Amino acid sequence: MGSGAATANGDQPREPAGPEEPAPAAGLEASASAAAPEEPAPAVGPAGPASVVGRAGDSGAAVGPAGSGAAGESEAAVGPVGSGAAGDSGAAVGSAGRGPAGGIPAKGPAGRRRAVPEPAPELDDAELRGALEAILLVVDEPVSELVLAQVLEQPAERIGPVLDEIAAGYTAAGHGFELRRAAGGWRLYTRPEYATYVERFVLDGQSVRLTQAALETLAVVAYKQPVTRSRISAIRGVNCDGVIRTLVSRGLVEECGTEPDSGAFLYRTTTMFLEKLGLNSVDDLPPLAPFLPDDVEELADATR
Repeated sequence: MGSGAATANGDQPREPAGPEEPAPAAGLEASASAAAPEEPAPAVGPAGPASVVGRAGDSGAAVGPAGSGAAGESEAAVGPVGSGAAGDSGAAVGSAGRGPAGGIPAKGPAGRRRAVPEPAPELDDAELRGALEAILLVVDEPVSELVLAQVLEQPAERIGPVLDEIAAGYTAAGHGFELRRAAGGWRLYTRPEYATYVERFVLDGQSVRLTQAALETLAVVAYKQPVTRSRISAIRGVNCDGVIRTLVSRGLVEECGTEPDSGAFLYRTTTMFLEKLGLNSVDDLPPLAPFLPDDVEELADATR
């Protein structure tokens, strides 16, 4: 059968097959290995120049639509979000213009300097005196020198001498009120010689006084504090539980812990007690010796 004759089934004769050509490798890596020495012209995609899909070479740039391709040795991977990996001397720069160091340094917001408050101006003696008097007229409890210094923004060492000067001035002028220390602070008080008139105005015939039992119990607490109820009862010779509750409700006595041996509650006087009596501390209480009977030791021995 000749070479030009048809086959039995009518098919055309096939030419002898030549050597097989290697199948092209799919993907970006095969394309990069088969690239020509010269640089290919970048193709522009729908997203503009930043969406170029090129082939990575020694000096080319691989840029994806998100800017996530691998950069070459001397070029930069540039995408719209700036997330490409920088090469040896390039930098990944996104549309925001910021990237890691290497090409264009990232610029952050400038740090704000905290404003330093200016120190308060120092008041002269006359203005400081007037400010202290104004505050002392409106306080409802003794106020300490430290609190006054903080409110007026003045050195604490200036407050005490000015208050002493004000108190001495009131006394010298013979005012019906005076400034004195009480309960660790300063407050204005009426003078004792005018107490009758003040009571008449304030009480107007109505007065609430402590009973004799309450006064005795309060005196025991003041001079023996901290003291337990059993000790108070032993000193007075009667049960004082009800009287203690009354003094606590009036704010004159308060609990201050427990006795280590028995676990009984301890009681002491309060700041209100010092304020009502016009005392700065319990150390200002008058001594008991002048009020004790002469045969106090004999009475103590007789009760044992």
